[in-house]
Amino acid sequence: MVRGLPSAASLARFCQKLNRLKPLEESTMETSLRRCLSTLDLTLLGVGGMVGSGLYVLTGTVAKEMAGPAVLLSFAVAAVTSLLSALCYAEFGARLPRTGSAYLFTYVSMGELWAFLIGWNVLLEYLIGGAAVARAWSGYLDSMFNHRIHNFTQAHSGTWQVPLLAHYPDFLAAGIILLASTFISCGARVSSWLNHAFSVVSLVLIVFIIILGFILARPHNWSAEEGGFAPFGFSGIMAGTATCFYAFVGFDVIAASSEEARNPKQAVPIAISISLSLAAGAYILVSTVLTLMVPWHSLNPDSALADAFYRRGYSWAGFIVAAGSICAMNTVLLSSLFSLPRIVYAMAVDGLFFQVFARVHPRTQVPLAGIVVFGGLMSLLALLLDLEALVQFLSIGTLLAYTFVATSILVLRFQKSPPASSPGPASPGSRVKEYHSFSDHIQLVGTEQASAPEPGQLRPALRPYLGFLGRFSPGAAVAWALGILVASAITLACVLVFGDSALHLPYWGYILLLLLSSVAFLLSLLVLGAHQQQHLQDTFQIPMVPLTPALSILLNVSLMLKLSYLTWLRFSIWLLIGLTVYFGYGIWHSKENQREPPELTATRYVVFPSTSLEEVVQPVQPSSQVPTQEPSPTEQPTSP
Repeated sequence: MVRGLPSAASLARFCQKLNRLKPLEESTMETSLRRCLSTLDLTLLGVGGMVGSGLYVLTGTVAKEMAGPAVLLSFAVAAVTSLLSALCYAEFGARLPRTGSAYLFTYVSMGELWAFLIGWNVLLEYLIGGAAVARAWSGYLDSMFNHRIHNFTQAHSGTWQVPLLAHYPDFLAAGIILLASTFISCGARVSSWLNHAFSVVSLVLIVFIIILGFILARPHNWSAEEGGFAPFGFSGIMAGTATCFYAFVGFDVIAASSEEARNPKQAVPIAISISLSLAAGAYILVSTVLTLMVPWHSLNPDSALADAFYRRGYSWAGFIVAAGSICAMNTVLLSSLFSLPRIVYAMAVDGLFFQVFARVHPRTQVPLAGIVVFGGLMSLLALLLDLEALVQFLSIGTLLAYTFVATSILVLRFQKSPPASSPGPASPGSRVKEYHSFSDHIQLVGTEQASAPEPGQLRPALRPYLGFLGRFSPGAAVAWALGILVASAITLACVLVFGDSALHLPYWGYILLLLLSSVAFLLSLLVLGAHQQQHLQDTFQIPMVPLTPALSILLNVSLMLKLSYLTWLRFSIWLLIGLTVYFGYGIWHSKENQREPPELTATRYVVFPSTSLEEVVQPVQPSSQVPTQEPSPTEQPTSP
């Protein structure tokens, strides 16, 4: 056979592979993992993931350099912003009780390629985040012993002056990661109890800090003589918000653990709400007492809380604060090591990552290979690399995941609920619609009109007034509105973040662009709101859709645009590496290949997107109708 350029049909099939969707399996509770986590377990996992080193480092940094005493407003605004994303995670975690978090949510709504890239970025987020926390843990413990550990290591290993490498190897940070990985590998129950212990100690110490801090408070520190409550003005508060936002990124560990929850439909939304509320209260109250104890301009950014107690003559309290910071960082490290192998496990089970990570230990029922490999890799990063320059890189992956999850909520809300599949073989004459890509998925309803309005159809009460929307093909108005919503959100965020000077526009052009993007954003919201949504009776759903996820998209994109160009460059390089892995391995080993047999028969049908009211239907032979003998257990499915 002569090899030539690929045909149009081959390119179409290839593009369909990139956009194919993982089928929704909302009702199943079967899993290889052990369902042993209660609502309290999930709540403390979330608290441990959010209340960590940020409480002891971030508060002092933002107060001194960005917002002053108004840092409490920065944390409040950041908490509200995080709540929008947290609600999206809560709905998905309750609806899809499977491990995978943002990766899984994107897979069932946006497509395979996007899901892999989100999962790929989440892997890096947990790797670098856990390694950075371990180095901070090592630094705090070293400071409690007057830097003896640091001096001993430098005396015996010397110092390095190599780009991207640390000045000296941090054996203590690497050791704590390996120790934590050992506990995680003992099972979800053991790691949960360990997280309980550290979280309770951390919360008790936070209450101690708040009470003693209010006793030592001096309202004069907020007076005009010390610079006032908001010395940097509104811009300083918003700049602090962009930094404080990352203090709340740990709630996704709850969604990642939903497959091990006993009752995920109730436990996941409750745990996310309570943990985020506790974390927000802790950050706001601690930042309040910190700026009331000592003047904001004299804070030590590296150890603000401990230094504040030392300066007020309570050295014993400063030592307790340092010990509490170590407990808090232990919980963050445990959360990272708990979530990371489960994301890898979810990708491996779907065939997008190497199959060795899909194996579950028969006794502990945890993905042991992922814990060992990625725990060792995280330990290596903490040992050798200079992670300070890479920490900001974490935020872009997190914000991108939040954006895709919010978009996925909009997609699924206007999607027709899939019919329950029967276990028996399909009848020869039946037609079963399969939706394999995002464009198929967004064509939500058929041409026939049901007696009751279905998701994606125009609301009956609005048909006399918005009849022109009914002239579009089924789902087309929703698809266009969703696309315009995302595009206008990006444009509006660029206008608000960069301003007229950075965009090199005249003032009238800047105002015109601002008005056009705002009007497009609002009109797309109105069009989406005019269509029927899914309403599930026994599952948590976000209120005020499409407004809530739309605001989440706008705020997340705005925060992404505030990152430096160097962060975007590193992010692009990491994406290219991920694309290499996907096209080299994932696309050929995806489990969705087994759902798409290439033979064509007249017994099953696949719906392809069409621009007209008529659906283009092509028959394919389902795997259940192949008249050949069942494969033996040793046989493997062939790659496409």
